[in-house]
Amino acid sequence: MSLRAAGTPRRPVVGDIVAGVTVALVLVPQSLAYAELAGMPAVRGLYAAAAACLAAAFFASSPYLQTGPVALTALLTLGSLGHVAQPGSERYIVLAALLALVVGVIRLALGVLRLGGFAYMMSQPVVIGFSTAAALVILATQLPTALGTGPDGGIFPSAFSALAHPDRWELWSVGLAAVTLALMVGGRRIHPLFPGVLLAMVAAIAWSALVDYDGPTLGDVPGGLPPFSLDLPYGELVDLVIPGLIIAVVGFAEAISIARRYATMERQVWDPSQELIGQGAANLAAGAAGAFPVGGSFSRTALNHLAGARTRWSGAVTGCVVALLMFFTPVLSTMPRAVLGAVVIGAVRSLVQLRPFVDLWRYSRAQFYIALITFVLTVALAPKVGEAVLVGILLAVAVHLRREILISVPSWTEEDAVHLKPKGVLYFGSVASLERTFMATLHDHPGVSRLVVHLDGLGRVDVTGALALCSLLAEAEEAGLTASVADVPPQAARIVARVLDGRWGS
Repeated sequence: MSLRAAGTPRRPVVGDIVAGVTVALVLVPQSLAYAELAGMPAVRGLYAAAAACLAAAFFASSPYLQTGPVALTALLTLGSLGHVAQPGSERYIVLAALLALVVGVIRLALGVLRLGGFAYMMSQPVVIGFSTAAALVILATQLPTALGTGPDGGIFPSAFSALAHPDRWELWSVGLAAVTLALMVGGRRIHPLFPGVLLAMVAAIAWSALVDYDGPTLGDVPGGLPPFSLDLPYGELVDLVIPGLIIAVVGFAEAISIARRYATMERQVWDPSQELIGQGAANLAAGAAGAFPVGGSFSRTALNHLAGARTRWSGAVTGCVVALLMFFTPVLSTMPRAVLGAVVIGAVRSLVQLRPFVDLWRYSRAQFYIALITFVLTVALAPKVGEAVLVGILLAVAVHLRREILISVPSWTEEDAVHLKPKGVLYFGSVASLERTFMATLHDHPGVSRLVVHLDGLGRVDVTGALALCSLLAEAEEAGLTASVADVPPQAARIVARVLDGRWGS
């Protein structure tokens, strides 16, 4: 795979221009809000939005996926850097930019090596547990902002304190947050393209200037294009590799689910490895722009598709519009912070769902507990939520390996023969289970003279498994039995024939 666009994109159509502009008007307030969630100055969200959208447009696979600042990736950024630097400080800003470069390099490498399937390491129970808990963490971070109380200690202590002391609420902040949420939620019921977020932002800025609002506002927001630079603290690169890997995998899991959904809906071919290249390029551009890691947005992708996008150039239009609007960002200085808090709350509220947990309880208790443990750890470790994801992935792998190791080996007797039919995967991890069953079966049937091992219940046989089977058959013959294999499946025929060498009917 070369580092190139996925085929020659069609020329942009009118729908791409309309969709790109529409998404940009939603992206501006969202990027400001997500930048603050990531611990960055609000204007850095605009840098991330413009650079990422433009870069992704040249390399992505999906014509609909809108890239830029997103809530989960912003939270992961805060969790990765919040304990090593003060959010908003110069050191924090350059580390966030370096982290974006790390995420970009990892995604780019995975894409070039055609390892798009690596992103599927996030099993559904892990995704359910993490996304629900992360949404609660994000809501908790924004509650003090929306209520005008400001932070007061940790994430959840601040949220609980804000809720428990309504006498400390800043009434204008509460009102602005309520109006913003009403426009976001109610506007979508009127029409999916209703610009509720944009209207809330414009109205709040105008109102703030009109009444000379003295509550918490964005403050100085410099205008102009991003200060592109690669002068970053590369000496701290080693400490960012693991956080970068977590963000690269977790963030892309969200992007692939979005892109795959719309590819299926439109019956189009979609390439996850090429999408990794696009997402890698987007993060490299965001890092060079002095921003933070970015990902694919479900809400903006849906808006992009609904507004008439047909090619990847809609994302380029979005990036250009955001870049143009950056020359007018000083007018944002009077925007009340409560509006941005409400924007984040409105964007992630739908992620808080209990039904998936109920379904997992019905389907598989083991998978339910994986989701539950991931959920609890994400909440308990916030904002360092990356560790919770790692634990969830390890638990999912452990449960899978346990099931692979403990293969089922039904047995029965017919006249003078005992039959074994292992089911599952016969590999180095499950050999011990087969050997135990073999010994127990021979012990329980001392009078039989023949052993037949049926292999049609096996999905795969590796070299170690075939060698172990060969040893067991040889031991059976040493014990005076006539041993043979039967029903060799096509996928295992080659390795079984080579290892058993026709000695036992293979």
